[in-house]
Parts: sequence; structure tokens; C-alpha cells
Amino acid sequence: MLLKTFRWAFLVTALGLAAGGLYDGWAALGIVAILAVLEVSLSFDNAVINAGILKKMSAFWQTIFLTVGVLIAVFGMRLAFPVVIVAVTAKIGPVEAVNLALNDKDRYQQLVTDAHPSIAAFGGIFLLMIFLNFIFEEREIKWQAWLERPLARIGKVEMLPVCISLIVLVIASMTVATHAHQHGGEHADKAQTVLTAGVAGLITYLIVGGLSSYFENRLEDEEEREEEREREVRAAEKSRGGNGAAIAVTGKAAFFMFLYLEVIDASFSFDGVIGAFAITNDIVLMALGLGIGAMYVRSLTVYLVRQGTLDDYVYLEHGAHYAIGALAVILLVTIQYEVSEIITGLVGVVLIGWSFWSSLRRNARAAAGEARDRAPVA
Repeated sequence: MLLKTFRWAFLVTALGLAAGGLYDGWAALGIVAILAVLEVSLSFDNAVINAGILKKMSAFWQTIFLTVGVLIAVFGMRLAFPVVIVAVTAKIGPVEAVNLALNDKDRYQQLVTDAHPSIAAFGGIFLLMIFLNFIFEEREIKWQAWLERPLARIGKVEMLPVCISLIVLVIASMTVATHAHQHGGEHADKAQTVLTAGVAGLITYLIVGGLSSYFENRLEDEEEREEEREREVRAAEKSRGGNGAAIAVTGKAAFFMFLYLEVIDASFSFDGVIGAFAITNDIVLMALGLGIGAMYVRSLTVYLVRQGTLDDYVYLEHGAHYAIGALAVILLVTIQYEVSEIITGLVGVVLIGWSFWSSLRRNARAAAGEARDRAPVA
């Protein structure tokens, strides 16, 4: 099972390392390997979140996520995205941006760094919305009950996550404006950029998340009606291979879930792309290394789904959402201040590790309770 799920990741690793070596020798091969490890360490929480969504999708769409989706992740976010950001922020053509990426790496890195505030604002607000909608929702299983129980009660207030996100965004943009004013207005337009990008992140979440939820609800309603029909015409259904209308609705729901997953992956990849510049400013090596890491993250997502890990370790999803909240805060802080990539990576690892340990303890207590119930009464 493990080898089958990760076979594409292993193949991409071999091809990526070979390509790095052929591109610029052993040193480049080492850089590609380091970037792959960086991406996996920064995106483990991404795999857990993705698994929670992917388990609702069919095997076909899981395969699409692992094949077509990874092409989007590698060529879209790890290769094209930095070039597009440079082209938009520097107001140059995409061809010129590619030329800079390949032939003037220092200038290219500087332009990407200049674009970081808008990237961080977009990704930070998008991820913050994911965390807030999770933490304000009433759910049966609670990890940190002392915090989650009162927040679930507060979360009954309509549009509270949106209001909080907008308040956070306004504070972030005002902080940037104050800093620019104190330093002679050198970056006076930075506050407007942050505000615009943050609003764009919020709108993106509302549109994609709303469409995904709408079609997911449609799917659930259709499945209930389909169960009724199957009991009446089971023989005919077997011969036709299923009802066409149900398949069409499933396809729409799965498509928007897939789209939602891709936006989440894009938001998670921001810190990896920016962090990669601490190691290299060569866009080819960056795409190879981060692409390998992205493939492992996606394979891990599918593995978690097919092994039922989220059902066995019930607090993992909580830990991943807490890690999302932490990453959102870190991204928003980096609009104005530097935060070490070590902190960014460790926060997610610690929170998910803690939730995994808590799940183990919960399972042990449940097993001990079952053993006591089965024990014969003396």
C-alpha cells in the first residue's frame, strides 16, 4: 500500500534529482534535495487538511488530484507563480520576467521579495478564513475543549470569521502605513497593496469555498434520493452502472472540491516559495526541489485518506487547522517583519505532533475502557 501510493513521488524524485544534476552538477542536485525536504516540512499540515477534503471524493478524483493537480502545483505555483508575481508587480511582460529569472537571478529575487507583502496578505487572509471557520464551528470531537467550546458558541454569530479577517487585515495595512509614514513614506503604497491583496484572498475563499459547499450539499441530497431509487430498481441500476444524474452532480461537487484544494495548496505554497529563496534564486532548481516536495505531500494526502488515518487519530485534523491558523498569523506578520523559516516549519510540526500524541492517548484510554467492560465480573 505504501509503495503503491508513493510510487509517483519516488519516480518524480529520481527524475528531479537527475535533472538537477544534469542542469548544474552535484551541487545543484544537493540543492534540489534540500528544497524537497523544506517543502515537505513546511507542508505536512497541508496534507492533513487536504486529506479531510479528499476523503469525500471518489478514487477517480483522488487520482486527478495526484496527477493533474500536481502538474498545477509544480508548474503553476512553483514555476509560473513567481514569474507572474514579478511580471505584475514590476509591470513588465512575462517574457521579460522569465528572462530575468534565468539570466538575472539577483534582480529576479529582489522583485519577488518586493512582491512578498501582497503574497503574504492574500495567503494569510485565505488561510485565516479556513482556521476561523473551523474553530467557530460546533463539532462533536473537541481537542482543546477549554478553547473550542466557548468559541463554538461565539461562532453562531453570522459572518463572524469574515468580520475578524477584515479587522485583522485593516490592522495589518494600518501597521504598514504607520511604518511607511515613520520612514518618510518610502513604501506609502504598500498599505494599499496589502489591503487589496487581502480582500482578494477573502473573496477567493468565499467564492471557491461557497461553490464547494453548495455542490457538496447538492451531492448529499442527491445521494439520499439515489439510495431510495436503488432499493426500488437495484437490478436495473447494476446493468446501467448507476444513475447519470447522480454522476453529474458528483462530478460538479468533486470539481469544486478539487478547485478548493488547489487554492488551499497555493496558499500553503507561498511560504515554501519565499523560503526557497534563502537557499537558491535559481528558478529551475526551485521548481525541481519544491515540485518533488509537493509530490510527496500529495502522496501523503492520498495515503492518509486510504489508510483512514484521520478516523483513527481524530485530533490530527484539529492540529492541522491550528497549524493553519499559526501559518496565517506568520504570513501576516511577515508583511512587515521577518520570521525565520525554521519557526514557520516547526510550528506546524509541533502542533500536528501534539495532536497525534493526544490522539494516541485518547485511543489508549478508549481501549482500556473497552477492556474493563469486557472483563468478567468477579
